[in-house]
Amino acid sequence: MSFDWSEYLNLSQELAGQATSPSTQEAKLRSAISRAYYATFCKARNHLRDKEGHTIPSGGEAHQYVQNQFKKGGDNVRRKVGENLTRLHIHRKNADYEDIATRLPATAEYALKIAGRTISNLHRL
Repeated sequence: MSFDWSEYLNLSQELAGQATSPSTQEAKLRSAISRAYYATFCKARNHLRDKEGHTIPSGGEAHQYVQNQFKKGGDNVRRKVGENLTRLHIHRKNADYEDIATRLPATAEYALKIAGRTISNLHRL
């Protein structure tokens, strides 16, 4: 069945403490996948900008730029950050744009695990 995109409004109202009805589990899982990606992406972007002096492109190009900067890194930890960002980005786009998303509970669990691991790796760089 196709996702009812207005469920994101219900989730937003719930998060803001203004819910008139509870949000669906699907909206929560989709949002968890998306937020896991953005947590990781922003930490990686800020690492490049603040610790390495990169000028990050604005707009959508920033995502590919950040992924590529880590993928072409000199060590395994750095490359793994880039690879995981790419994986998370794919899952995020699916959760954010596709009407039908399969295996959402497993994908959300995977995204949370990979995001946590990747953020830990960023702290090691």
